[in-house]
Amino acid sequence: MPNMDKEVNARGTSARRRQKVTNMHFYHVEVFLAAVDAILSKMNHRFDEVSSELLGCMASLRPKNSNFDVDKLVRLAEIYAEDFDIGHIALLPSQLRGFIGRVRRSQQFLGCTELPQCAEIMVRTRMHRSYPLVSRLIELTLILPVATASVERVFSAMSIINTYLHNKMGDEWLNDLMI
Repeated sequence: MPNMDKEVNARGTSARRRQKVTNMHFYHVEVFLAAVDAILSKMNHRFDEVSSELLGCMASLRPKNSNFDVDKLVRLAEIYAEDFDIGHIALLPSQLRGFIGRVRRSQQFLGCTELPQCAEIMVRTRMHRSYPLVSRLIELTLILPVATASVERVFSAMSIINTYLHNKMGDEWLNDLMI
């Protein structure tokens, strides 16, 4: 284990003007932050802006410590435009505030840290009837990763079957092969 307070020559500087930095600085800036930047860059290339916003909004529905962000959750409902009309989006902030207040006061939600557990408690306590829009938002958030993974698997299987030689096949034959 290196001594983190020990000073070492900074990498990337000329031999005449060597700067001294601590091992802690080197590992934090040169290694850790560089790795985080590389991961962030790959994530930005993998996910477009809407997907990143969707993930951020979904993360604000996390029940741990009851840290719900009403504005992000309303934005999440706006992204799901087919499931929430304008009237629902207008009602959602008041339902969210009521739900959040009740969750913070309720003993049942005290140890709740996961969203599926939160949904289960909502059904058990019949809160899904009092806050139907919040319940729908939670259901959609729970379904999205499963639906996305299923679609990814289908496209992955399709790329194996639909090779260059099979490109000329009809849709019916491709469906039969996929099954």
